[in-house]
Amino acid sequence: MWVLWALLAAVSAALVVVLTKAGLKNVDSSLAFAIQAVFIFCITWGVIYFQGNFAEIKEIENKAWVLLILAGIATTLSTLFSFKALSTGPASYVVTIERMSLVFAIVLSVIFLKEKVTWQLVLGACVMIGGAVLIVMSGEE
Repeated sequence: MWVLWALLAAVSAALVVVLTKAGLKNVDSSLAFAIQAVFIFCITWGVIYFQGNFAEIKEIENKAWVLLILAGIATTLSTLFSFKALSTGPASYVVTIERMSLVFAIVLSVIFLKEKVTWQLVLGACVMIGGAVLIVMSGEE
């Protein structure tokens, strides 16, 4: 089931890039993100409300709070940086470089989460890096 959710996340992320790039014409990138953040807030808390998960907030441990807050800060910064890049660069190139986060996530997962390194994981990361370099170099002509 996780593969389906991951594919839905990928399609949604692609829509975010295209719709954001189109919406950034004559709109400051930070303002555009702030507008989207209102909807992010309303939709996610709406999901929590309909799932009936409000009570679980009391059960979150302090360490989890710290990690979730740090992740929220990182999410905000990542999106602000991405929107700024999209406001000045072509979406296909911006998203290619931005999605190098996958390689960084692999490295950080191995270091901090002690996830297993396989040859397939290393090869996949190398292919991602090669693809990103190829795409970015093709845009420098």
